[in-house]
Amino acid sequence: MMSAPDRSRYPELVDGKPVVDLDSEKYVKLWHGPQHPGITGNMSLELTLCGDEVVECKTHVGYLHRGFEKLMERRTWIQNFPVVCRIAVPEPAFNEYLYAAGLEELAGIEPPERAQWIRTLNLEMMRLASFLAWLGGQAGAFGNGTIGQWTVTHRDYLLDLFEEMTGGRIYHMYMLPGGVRSGLPDGFEERLEAVLKRVEKLLKEIKLILLHNSVFKARTVGLGIIDREMIDRYGITGPNQRACGIKRDVRKDYPYLVYDRLDFEIITGTASDVYERTLVRYREMHQCIDLIRQILERMPRDGPFHEPLPNVLHWKIPPGETYVKAECTRGEKGYYIVSDGSLYPRRICIRGPSYTHAFPVMEKMAIGTDIADIAGLMVSLHTYPPEIER
Repeated sequence: MMSAPDRSRYPELVDGKPVVDLDSEKYVKLWHGPQHPGITGNMSLELTLCGDEVVECKTHVGYLHRGFEKLMERRTWIQNFPVVCRIAVPEPAFNEYLYAAGLEELAGIEPPERAQWIRTLNLEMMRLASFLAWLGGQAGAFGNGTIGQWTVTHRDYLLDLFEEMTGGRIYHMYMLPGGVRSGLPDGFEERLEAVLKRVEKLLKEIKLILLHNSVFKARTVGLGIIDREMIDRYGITGPNQRACGIKRDVRKDYPYLVYDRLDFEIITGTASDVYERTLVRYREMHQCIDLIRQILERMPRDGPFHEPLPNVLHWKIPPGETYVKAECTRGEKGYYIVSDGSLYPRRICIRGPSYTHAFPVMEKMAIGTDIADIAGLMVSLHTYPPEIER
């Protein structure tokens, strides 16, 4: 249960934080991670405990040493497509789309209609696969490992479909400037519908076993409450923001691809705790399934799926700058791209939700939390460390 720490136990406060004297034997340092469970990845929390209660939390990254932005500035425009996929491993498609969309805007390229629909389908399939991985991690963080086995299995069914669509299971390099690399294979829609039905059946079981589980509710209701005043101050986006009742979604507020032609509403909650964040994401998984079916029903079956490009090995993007954004699984994600007219990007800056959620939000939420709930709290914020070490 989230509560303010008992400040009477602290001898002194400086800038609102306790002065920790480890020699007093009232406190102990404990390192939570780094480990690689797939949700929080290679990051670490430096926790200071007073009994079972966390009194101080510091997030540490640097275990990956990626430096994506500088790597991209030293490669040609087309060479960066294998790089961007690695920025958020469970959902690489959003990086592909944003990088491609940024280059298209700078180069004045308009992808064909069919490519826009296929891209939207790809992103919604990726959203569903990412949510499946997250849901298993959230259940596992509170001791329910069975659900993690189920969700990883069903995510694999989606990865099979990605392999059919793109040739790759995890890293696709499918969305290129001007469109996509190929259309959909024969029989793909029927196989996708079969997987959607499997996932729907799974979600019904998870509702009974997890969302109606008295132990899970006892541990998550009231834990990690995000106040509405924190949203803009801390840069909180996505389900973490919508769980407290704020209706913001890039797909609705700043439509891109074909989202303005799809019928869906922004899903929100009220309690803004770990349980509510789980419930919002659970409902968004059902929304993903509905959006995928809408896309399959309305998308064109014929026509070009890619605009011709110049020789990409000697492609010079016209000088200019742009910022493109999209709604990824975890919130707003954006790419700021600057071209000076050369073969290489002049500057690339990637704005992902992981940085704010893993640093200021996590460090604030952890104070006063029982050590046993730290893993579940961290997973509920849904962060990817590679996105931080960009």
